[in-house]
Amino acid sequence: MIEQAYTQGERMGLAVWGMDEAGPYQAIPQPGIRWQPVGQPARYPHEYVRHGTAKLLTLFHPATGQVRVKGVTNCANVVLHAWLEAQLLTILDALPPAEVLDEADNRAAWEHWQAGLTVKPTLCDKLPPLRLLLVMDNLKGHTTPSFVVWLFEHGVMPLYTPLSGSWLNMTESIQRVIADRALTGQTPANPAQIIDWLETTALPGTPTPLRSNGLANAKLVASERLDGVMPSAAPEPARVSPYVVESNSWTNGGIPVK
Repeated sequence: MIEQAYTQGERMGLAVWGMDEAGPYQAIPQPGIRWQPVGQPARYPHEYVRHGTAKLLTLFHPATGQVRVKGVTNCANVVLHAWLEAQLLTILDALPPAEVLDEADNRAAWEHWQAGLTVKPTLCDKLPPLRLLLVMDNLKGHTTPSFVVWLFEHGVMPLYTPLSGSWLNMTESIQRVIADRALTGQTPANPAQIIDWLETTALPGTPTPLRSNGLANAKLVASERLDGVMPSAAPEPARVSPYVVESNSWTNGGIPVK
């Protein structure tokens, strides 16, 4: 169902977003690969003081690469739900008007995204037009009845990843990119600094769609051709670092560069 959301949801007129919380990230020396002279590897202190932790709330739109983030020091439902609802309202306001269907067809459009599920939230008696699919893992705070009802009332269908299947949520991929770029090799002094680095790294630039070189992308391209749609742009090849070290007096993670 989640793969179908990623491959077909946008072409069905539905916005497809993912949501996840990353962390906690500790305010301690962070490991990372770095250039060091031969025989002089980077060393970390064997003792350090813990200065707290931070987490990253993330909404991700794979079709465009757009990311919305907020750094927090705790992720209680009162924090998570307030941020999510505010962000989703902004996203929904920017979407084109939804097609108005008769009651039976409208409910069928919602129920389509529950087909085959053994456990599914009960849909409201009255449903607005479906506008957005939200992929999340099945943490307790994501299935709170009042929060799920709020989603339904605003045209949002939650799609939960199965047990041990949170990797299906593409938001986890972008969170790893952000965290690696922000924290690798750094020594944050406190949670506020971690939050600043994470949010600054995720600042809007020129987002690009997240595409796969693997089987999922091959299926997507094939389905686009079958539907008579021009295939989406092919994914870029792996990028090669532009940095070249000619001297063999430096190492990359302890491996001499020749």
